[in-house]
Amino acid sequence: MALSDSVCRSLKPRNITYKKSDAGGLQLWIQPRGSKQWRLAYRYCGKQKSLSIGSYPTVSLADARIARDDAKKLLSKGQDPSVVKRSTTANTFHAIGEEYLGQQQANERASATIVKLKWFLGQAYPVIGGKPVTEITPPEILALLRTVERRKHYETARRLRSVIGRVFRYAIATGRAEADPTQALRGALITPVVKHRAAITDSKAFGGLLRAIDGFQGQPTTTAALKLSAFLLCRPGELRAAVWSEFDLSAAVWTIPAARMKMRRPHKVPLSLQVLSILADLKDRAGPGEYLFPSIRTANRPMSENTLNAALRRLGYMQDEMTAHGFRSTGSTLLNESGNWHADAIERQLAHVDNNAVRRAYARGEFWDERVKMMQWWADYLGNLKSFAKVIPIHSAQAAAS
Repeated sequence: MALSDSVCRSLKPRNITYKKSDAGGLQLWIQPRGSKQWRLAYRYCGKQKSLSIGSYPTVSLADARIARDDAKKLLSKGQDPSVVKRSTTANTFHAIGEEYLGQQQANERASATIVKLKWFLGQAYPVIGGKPVTEITPPEILALLRTVERRKHYETARRLRSVIGRVFRYAIATGRAEADPTQALRGALITPVVKHRAAITDSKAFGGLLRAIDGFQGQPTTTAALKLSAFLLCRPGELRAAVWSEFDLSAAVWTIPAARMKMRRPHKVPLSLQVLSILADLKDRAGPGEYLFPSIRTANRPMSENTLNAALRRLGYMQDEMTAHGFRSTGSTLLNESGNWHADAIERQLAHVDNNAVRRAYARGEFWDERVKMMQWWADYLGNLKSFAKVIPIHSAQAAAS
């Protein structure tokens, strides 16, 4: 006797799994915990087999019958519906996205990069994750991106498009797609207004910030991290997650491994006398953990990524005045304004990569000797900024330090 929708709804669980049959081998299996699963019983090459179709009522009786009929068509062509389903499932955006994610993890991408990639894929999966990549169209992706734009998250929408495109290009490379539909969306998204990270680039005002940091009443490790941000000009994440094994204090060098660098190449930072003094004090305070700046909750994790910005707010510097990342802009501006240092040495200290591939190929030098002198000069100059209410000109500071 064929099933009806009212009968499907009324079926109650028992102590064991039982099934009710529709026509053509379609069955509804009722589990002891109450879930109901559609399955198709069929024979292929003389063997009894079963095809899972989905859960009721997510898959309605009508949809289950359509899936049964589609499976029968495959059987009439000599194809096994279970094999075809596995092949189709492997070609869904979700399956390929997870495979791409695994490849990125195997390439030892930074943990923060992997977390962000998972987050972006999580935005896409509910909408297009279950579809084969060959059936996903540009309008479908645009509709997904429009939902993000409606929340005025324009940069997020652009980055989500980029991540989706990377999955499609991976699908093309592995022979499961022939085109990247995100390419058709160029120019279709709202261009966000670029907001540069706030930074103090006036030397006198920066001296005031340095004095404020000296008087900070928070955790000593947070004070040290703020000071080192000014001296070292590294990215906040690179400093926050620094471990003692990366530092050679006798050689006065900090070597940041490629896995923790934005551009995925190792980076060496010369340590001035002032920095070595701060590190020695930190070392005296250090507990058994590996991090220079452990979380206040556990020594097994570094401090929160919001710690330094929160400290700047406590010092009275608002988000549009100064950020933890802004120390890099300050250093870049004042070092370039001094006219004493090669621009490439400054860029190398900031771990920037030249956008010009040809120029980058010929500019492989580390400018190490110049950077060692530059960072000691910079530390001395910051001392001058902090010490005097009336800041001496930047060129005079060099003369005083020499």
